[in-house]
Amino acid sequence: MKKIDLNKTVFELVSEFPELTEIMVSLGFKDITKKIMLNSVGRMITIPKGAKMKGIPMENVLTALRENGFEVALSRKELLKSYLQRLNKGESLESVRVDFVEHFEGVDYDEIMQAEQEMMEEGVPLREVQHLCDVHSALFHGKMATEQSHEESVTTTNQNVVLATKLRDIDGHPLQTFYTENKALKALLDEKTSLREKVGKSREIAIHYAKKGDLLYPLLKVKYGIYGPSEVMWTVDDEIRDELTRLVRDTSDSDEWNNRAEAVLQRAAEMVYKEDNILFPLCAANFSDEEWKQIYRDSLDYAPCLGVQPNTWNEAEQQEKSLPAHEGEIVMPGGHLTIEQLRAMLNTLPFEITFVDAQNINRYFNEGPKLFKRPAMAIDRDVFSCHPPKIEPMVRAIINDFRSGKRDQVPVWMEKLGRLQYINYMAVRDHNGQYLGTVEIVQDMEFAKKHFEK
Repeated sequence: MKKIDLNKTVFELVSEFPELTEIMVSLGFKDITKKIMLNSVGRMITIPKGAKMKGIPMENVLTALRENGFEVALSRKELLKSYLQRLNKGESLESVRVDFVEHFEGVDYDEIMQAEQEMMEEGVPLREVQHLCDVHSALFHGKMATEQSHEESVTTTNQNVVLATKLRDIDGHPLQTFYTENKALKALLDEKTSLREKVGKSREIAIHYAKKGDLLYPLLKVKYGIYGPSEVMWTVDDEIRDELTRLVRDTSDSDEWNNRAEAVLQRAAEMVYKEDNILFPLCAANFSDEEWKQIYRDSLDYAPCLGVQPNTWNEAEQQEKSLPAHEGEIVMPGGHLTIEQLRAMLNTLPFEITFVDAQNINRYFNEGPKLFKRPAMAIDRDVFSCHPPKIEPMVRAIINDFRSGKRDQVPVWMEKLGRLQYINYMAVRDHNGQYLGTVEIVQDMEFAKKHFEK
């Protein structure tokens, strides 16, 4: 059998195997018969690159070469892609596994992600890659993990897994929390309870998936150009979450419900495997220490998942968050804006906004039409001077309560000019609880009234 190396250029291969010209023409590479093209472009591109340019499926090329007596030497990545493509075309898992075991003694998890990402670059529909995301786990489990748990497999030579394990062992580190939540889900799935009870409890995994979607996927995609997980795994997360919700709402007791429940719980279990062995090691290999600390701080806004209470990461807690300078902008922990952006944003909000400082001085009114008029000349005046005598005692009482900490807000519902209004007076405090002033928000609620009257 003739062995062909697809890493060589088209010119090199045709020179080595003249009979290749006829095969390539039959596949659609008609320019290969033109000597000028062969001697110019043919010296620069490989068959895989040429197939991509012409939109010819690589699987068709491989099939034609094998049918004509060629043994194709593919890179590990190309072989992985070919296995995934064969699975997607309906070939049995066991049939593909035979070839997989024959050609691989071990496989790096990164190669799986790169293969999926390249397939998307080549135009493979996301839906197909999503399907592969489920199927390839079953394929790789046997060879990659040899059915070991994560704790048993961390002694492998995969550097990313080893690095992820080191981060996991840091008390309070985000990876520690993510891995612990996965351990809790696996324990839940192994419980000797009813399917309905497992489905109900498993819905909490939505919190885990939300953290991935907010904190991990975007950083991998935007900063590091690794978009495979965000394109594939994120969508699968959503499908698992949505199916669990549908099953909880479906009170029927049928074989169809049981089959759906078993299928979605299996998908959730496979996602645990992919996170532990692919996603988290990938994050560990790329994210900086400062990025992990920011992920930790952001993750504090999420509710506990599956009973897992995150530990405190003392190093992240003790480090003060530094705000990068942005010339000509207002810099805050939540971001940075130009004066014009901030002004436009505050004026766009459907509220009348008034801010009175700790010395009871009017400091700010947003612009635009107002039900309660706020003349510009009232800025820098005592707030009490803006109210009639009969109202002033009430205003003083509210602000005094805010200042003392007795109250934090005073909501008021009223009708004015035939329209329902919601007015909320709120104490403004710094992160230490120190009183900074009072904000008054006025919102026309007529739209809500009409909505609920329908």
